Amino acid sequence: MEIQISKIIRSRRRTIELQINSDSSLIVRAPLRVSERYINKLVYKKRLWISKKQEFMLRQKQLTKQKEFISGESFLYLGNTYKLQIVDNSKLPLLPLSFESSTGTFFLSRTHLDKAKELFMLWYKEQAKQKITERVDFYCSQTGLKYNKVRITDAGSRWGSCGSKNSLNFNWRLIMAPPGVLDYVVVHEVAHITEKNHSKRFWLKVETIFPDYKIHRKWLKENKCQLLF
Repeated sequence: MEIQISKIIRSRRRTIELQINSDSSLIVRAPLRVSERYINKLVYKKRLWISKKQEFMLRQKQLTKQKEFISGESFLYLGNTYKLQIVDNSKLPLLPLSFESSTGTFFLSRTHLDKAKELFMLWYKEQAKQKITERVDFYCSQTGLKYNKVRITDAGSRWGSCGSKNSLNFNWRLIMAPPGVLDYVVVHEVAHITEKNHSKRFWLKVETIFPDYKIHRKWLKENKCQLLF
């Protein structure tokens, strides 16, 4: 059984991480000085585990249906599902796409159906910026840590990152996840402000800030395909 490596990403990390993406591709994150020969040996040793994970990701992808943007279709927001209703412009509020919290309904203009996906992504990104910045501010106030800025990105299956100057980056798709999952990713990146690695000290920092993080990390690993869009 031969396992193909899609990309090797080197950084000042201490350990090797094998990352299986939603398209089942294998990304290897490795320390700067680890040889490619050693990486290949490790991948070969872990080939059965990798193969099972890739098969799982492919099955999840098949289960994830493309959105049709029709009345009655469900859309995730903060872990809950809400129905979409296609309406004529005369029955629509100011924007082509709006969310009515009182009824838990998305309203989309019939004349904007050709831009439905873009409108949803824009709406999600706006909500993500507001909610994630709010949570970053909360946890930074709790810990006394300071960040540079919050950026909302379209980073595929990468949920967050912390830059060398403490700029915090988050995937907009997190706004579809349950609040506890979103908080876990926020705390993960906030902890990186002082710990730029995944050492035991880093995970202790995460646990100190957010004791139940393992529950939400597990949910994200097992359900991340639900957050594809």
